[in-house]
Order: sequence, then structure tokens, then C-alpha cells
Amino acid sequence: LPQLLASLGALFTAAGVGDKISSIISGVIPSGNILAGVIAYCVGMALFTMIMGNAFAAFSVITLGIGIPFVFSQGANPAVAGALAVTAGYCGTLMTPMGANFNIMPAALLEIEDKNAIIKNQAPVALALLFAHIVLMYFLAF
Repeated sequence: LPQLLASLGALFTAAGVGDKISSIISGVIPSGNILAGVIAYCVGMALFTMIMGNAFAAFSVITLGIGIPFVFSQGANPAVAGALAVTAGYCGTLMTPMGANFNIMPAALLEIEDKNAIIKNQAPVALALLFAHIVLMYFLAF
């Protein structure tokens, strides 16, 4: 499954989604602002992971569209920033029904009436972890 999701990300990248995201973000983020680039990269990974359901699919698109022009080109260590970006994406998985293995299955197995109860309980932790990823990427990758 991870290989299939990664190939889905490659398909989106080949379709030019990353370039479109880059052009949109370049109109918002001032050139050379490292903190804004790190925030856009981490939050973009989380949001696109929420859409795609998995960070493997989001990684190639968001790294091409935001990571390379706004983080890596500013001098970030690719190993550190890349690893933190993937795990920042998984913060998005914790906040969406698209991550069914984390969010929908436990609610069904526990026979919880509110099917979104798992997501509601995970969201504050996911947001705190996303903030931690931004701080870590800013201070460790540069």
C-alpha cells in the first residue's frame, strides 16, 4: 500500500499539482522568509495528507511545490527537513476520516456511537505535534 500511495503522489507531481501549489504559495510567502516557508511546508503537508489520506502521497507533491523552493533552497538539511515533513503530514492523518485505519476502525471496533469521537480526541494532540514539527524544523534543519 505505501508503494501505491507513493505512486499516487508521483502521478499528482507529474500532473503539475506541485508547480501549481508553488505558484500559489509564492504569491503569499515573501522570498527568503525561512519561518514562513517552514510553516507552509509543515501545514501544507498536514493539509494535503488530510486530502490524500496518507503522507506518502502528499510528500512528493508538497516537497516539490513548497519544500524545495521555500525550505531546501534556503539551506535546510534535506534529511532533517524531509523526515520532519513526512511526520508533520501524519499530524493531518490524525485529523481526518481519510486515515481510516487510525480513525474510523477504532470507533467501529469500540462500538462508539459518535464515529468522529476518535478524531475529536486526537485533534488537539495532532495540532500540538504539528506546532512541535514547525519548531523542530526551524531550529534543527537550518
